[in-house]
Amino acid sequence: MIALQALFHEIAQAKDEEALRSHIRAEMSEYFSATRCGLFFFAQISLLDSKFQKALQIALSPQHNPVARYLLEHHAPVHEGLVVEPKTWRLICPRADHWHVMAGPIVSNGQLVGVVGFTRQQGMPTFDSQNLTDLSALCLHISTWVAIAQSQHPLLSQTERLTPREKQIANLVAQGQTNAEISTELWITENSVKQALKRMFRKLEVSSRTHMVAKLSTISK
Repeated sequence: MIALQALFHEIAQAKDEEALRSHIRAEMSEYFSATRCGLFFFAQISLLDSKFQKALQIALSPQHNPVARYLLEHHAPVHEGLVVEPKTWRLICPRADHWHVMAGPIVSNGQLVGVVGFTRQQGMPTFDSQNLTDLSALCLHISTWVAIAQSQHPLLSQTERLTPREKQIANLVAQGQTNAEISTELWITENSVKQALKRMFRKLEVSSRTHMVAKLSTISK
């Protein structure tokens, strides 16, 4: 059986998000006797395959999922039995491999920035209060890891998420080109430029072209 302290050590030793995800996913699944385990950072969702991205956005939607709503409102671990009756959960999520779910918050600067999620299939016992207590401890260590990573690379993690095409668009925006001019330069539609800029704003956590250029200029210095 994997010890909780061993998981704390794995989290602390992770060098980046991918290492964090790959190194502890199997261990956490074993510790919680889970069918599946996933670790998601919201900023990474826009980088996923479009079909998986849409499915994940629905699954994490507070309007659709009461577990996600609890996470957003309380920033505390939760399983489906705390928020809905079993019959209601069956209507929300009829999948046999998601018969029971548990999720914990990853927080940074007072904001929910990610989720650690677990599932158990039909026939397995529900997650209990001890599971929630242990997950709370794990989420504390993961959130601490995020805070340390951001302090060491406060901007790099954001810019690394830009695709080569998005970096091209950013350079042209910095040169003062309009969306129409960028679309002509790169041989793409103007709408493609608009959609790319929306994604880039989300990744860089900015709200305007001017703010984006200023932030990228600061990073490059």
